[in-house]
Amino acid sequence: MLQFIDQQRCFLPVQQLCQVLGVVPSRYYAWRVAQAAGSAATSEPAWETEMVAVFDHHQRRYGTRRLRVELREKGHRVGRQALRTGLRRHGRQALQPKSFVPRTTDSTHGQRCAPNLLLDQPRPTQANRVWVSDITCLPLASGAWAYLCAFQDRCTKHVVGWQVRADMPEALVTSALQRALLAQRPAPGLIVHSDRGGQYVGNAYNALLRGARAQLSHSRRGECYDNAQAESLWSRLKTEELEARDWPVFADLADAQASVADYFDYYNHERRHSSIAYQKPYQFHQQHLNNITQFSPA
Repeated sequence: MLQFIDQQRCFLPVQQLCQVLGVVPSRYYAWRVAQAAGSAATSEPAWETEMVAVFDHHQRRYGTRRLRVELREKGHRVGRQALRTGLRRHGRQALQPKSFVPRTTDSTHGQRCAPNLLLDQPRPTQANRVWVSDITCLPLASGAWAYLCAFQDRCTKHVVGWQVRADMPEALVTSALQRALLAQRPAPGLIVHSDRGGQYVGNAYNALLRGARAQLSHSRRGECYDNAQAESLWSRLKTEELEARDWPVFADLADAQASVADYFDYYNHERRHSSIAYQKPYQFHQQHLNNITQFSPA
């Protein structure tokens, strides 16, 4: 019973588990001390202790691939099978990404859309050459929705700007884009790609892009895979931010805004991304910008 409490404590508070199972909390903590002493005596491998610390720090967001890279950087060369066994021994299980609804794209606005400038083009190899954007719904405890728009660099995966609101007007998109443009100051020629939603064809949005000397790109009608990177970002955010909660919703708009800001800070600065060789997006983005500066003519 005490071991069960220990295995479940990363999902539920210890006090709550003890109350349900009729165990005095002090008994559980005394057992933990004894277990720690026994572990020291049996000398648990250093990599396994480090594995648990890394896994708990990332709040179940790291599976064996990312754990292996993280541990290798800390000096521990461990295979994925050993990591699976270690996680199972310590009662740790990573979150699994899921698909989310509803979709927010309404392309029946009758406005003219731009061609897909990314079609049949190789992936960019420099930062601030292509950004992708999308809007998603965030569930609130009241049953209502908040709406999130984000812009992400296609090469480095760095999330360069975002906005959360209680509604979904063009201002949701333009405010997120303004943040990204002010933070990055991209060179002329940047391609900004999105789906065909009405917020991405408005006058204010187009004016911002013209002012930045950026090019507008839209997905083809009915082709959701044209904007697959943005959709993947939503899947990760909602799984890693909501599925770890007792109830997978945000308390209110303020909670959604604060949680999204915290998550994107984590995503950019701490979370390793498989498509950029398990580097961290912000670090990878800055490396690319430094390379551009280094090789630019004076």
